[in-house]
Amino acid sequence: MNELRVNDLLAMEPFDDMFRGFMRPWRADLAQRAPQIKLDLSETDADYTVKAEIPGVKKEDIDVRIEGNQITIGAELKKESEEKKDGRVLRSERQYGYASRTFTLASAVDEAKSSAKYQDGVLELKLPKTTTTASKRLPIA
Repeated sequence: MNELRVNDLLAMEPFDDMFRGFMRPWRADLAQRAPQIKLDLSETDADYTVKAEIPGVKKEDIDVRIEGNQITIGAELKKESEEKKDGRVLRSERQYGYASRTFTLASAVDEAKSSAKYQDGVLELKLPKTTTTASKRLPIA
């Protein structure tokens, strides 16, 4: 899609504005490299099942929070690699980051009966729905 731009000839930084568009593909590339948590959500009458892909993370670095019908999954990502040749380090890289995902469910979740399991880079949450009582109409005196 083409972008309609109007150049401001009286701008304080005309060169900055003119060259800003050249960096746009580079900036978009950084957003794609940011860690993301991909989710699959299924629902039955009794509970929700959430499967979240969080590869390369230790289960101790995963944080799951339940507040009513709002679920937050967070993970601290750490990746280190080192390439050696003939006893010398040729390349050493470290990447650290934090990814989180928050979503809201249609029904509240029973925190006491909820369970989580992490295996092969996939976090599986079993979130039972709370039993809700029927609404009651209050008479006005």
